[in-house]
Amino acid sequence: MLTESLDRLSRDQEHIAGFFKQARFAAVRIVTLAEGEISELHVGLKGTMGALYLKDLADKTRRGLEGRVREGRSGGGLCYGYRVVRGPIGQNGEPERGLREADPAQASVVQRIFQEFAGGHSPIAIARRLNEEQVSRPRGGFWSEGAIRGHARVGTGLLRNRLFIGELVWNRRRWIKDPSTGRRVARQNGEADVVVEAVPELRIIEQDLWERTQARLAAVARPECSPLAGSSGRTGPRWQDRRPRHVLTAKISCGTCGASFVAIGRDYLACQTAERRGPCGNRARVRRSRLEAQVLEALGSELMHPDHVAAFVSEFTAEWNRLVAAATAGLTTRRAELDRVRSQLERLVDALAEGTPIASVRSRMEALETRRAVLEAEVAAAGSGPAFPRLHGNLAEVYRTKVARLREALSAEGGPEIVEAIRELIDRVEVHPPAEGATVPRIELIGHLAAMLRAAGYAGAEVRPGARNAKSPPAGADGLDMFLSSELVDAGTGFEPVTFRL
Repeated sequence: MLTESLDRLSRDQEHIAGFFKQARFAAVRIVTLAEGEISELHVGLKGTMGALYLKDLADKTRRGLEGRVREGRSGGGLCYGYRVVRGPIGQNGEPERGLREADPAQASVVQRIFQEFAGGHSPIAIARRLNEEQVSRPRGGFWSEGAIRGHARVGTGLLRNRLFIGELVWNRRRWIKDPSTGRRVARQNGEADVVVEAVPELRIIEQDLWERTQARLAAVARPECSPLAGSSGRTGPRWQDRRPRHVLTAKISCGTCGASFVAIGRDYLACQTAERRGPCGNRARVRRSRLEAQVLEALGSELMHPDHVAAFVSEFTAEWNRLVAAATAGLTTRRAELDRVRSQLERLVDALAEGTPIASVRSRMEALETRRAVLEAEVAAAGSGPAFPRLHGNLAEVYRTKVARLREALSAEGGPEIVEAIRELIDRVEVHPPAEGATVPRIELIGHLAAMLRAAGYAGAEVRPGARNAKSPPAGADGLDMFLSSELVDAGTGFEPVTFRL
């Protein structure tokens, strides 16, 4: 066998050694123009040199790609939503490579996918509509759920591509060859190896839409991801991640034992524990369609009754004023201490002017200066807190109007956005056994106060002229948000509008 050099056959040590052994067994001589007849010595030395050459070449290529990425250039490949741009001619006579710009047609498809997913549509439904409209993928073929959703563990998929918000991510994975099969296998790199470069000129998705999309991706992912989970991080059956089909899905519970109400038959619900002959005496059964109609009616007519709104505003104002008074008392104490610190500093300066050695007062002055800076920052922060939040002048009427529009939209067209908007107003629905002498179960609707107030026109922190004692609320608070940011308020906590018994 005649060849140019041994590395023309292979640069893999194991492969070249095995090939040499097979050739010797078949009585075939290997002769190269560079080394002459190949012997075991050539296989050992030249095989090692060939393997080192490949490793060195890979390292140099990787360093070159990293340098291009840090300059904001593409490290290879073309992402959907962009197109290649030929740059100016360089000193080598070749145009600059690695430049990209947004493709208007594809960028509009990307924006549409993000908006639909953030609005409640599933990747399967989005892919189906794109295929029906014959929106082509960059490499041809059809749209699939995997191409849109991607995999949470490895950060792939259109919805997880950070280039759409102007962040070029490189070296997230590396590819190595499986010695037993010869196939390339992807391995995740560590966080320290990942290169992220800002390229704001390539942003095509607004930050708010991106954050809503990532929040929904996190919400539909299974929380208990294990190393044995699938590539998407899901450890349970896929049906557990489906969107709610009904307004009250997973929001109905038993008023006796707290268990969920589950479907029994086509349109009826009952306590899960009672149906399994468990320790619960609530044998009430409710029809889903009738219950949803009652809840939708109560959402608009009872949960924001004018009397309840007036009680809420009174309670809220009293609590606000209490916190303002507590914050004002603390602010007075800090201001008094700040005055004392400033007076002590002035006396020390006077002592230095009269000839006191600076070494004897230096440590004391440094401590006082530090304390003065801390107090001045605390006083400034306390004085710049938000003003009394503005509540709409007619909360009840505005809320009822918006709920009525949601009900009309649900009846006319449905859609995941409408269902989710109504579900946000509801914390839970409790079904109690019929009262003594009654034949129908007692239904209790508990609303989500924060969502209800936002639907009724809560506009955040804003000065309201004439507000009683609306001076300086606690530092760091943000109007109603400091009460409602993460709490679900129900009956018994002083806010009656959130609970209504049907």
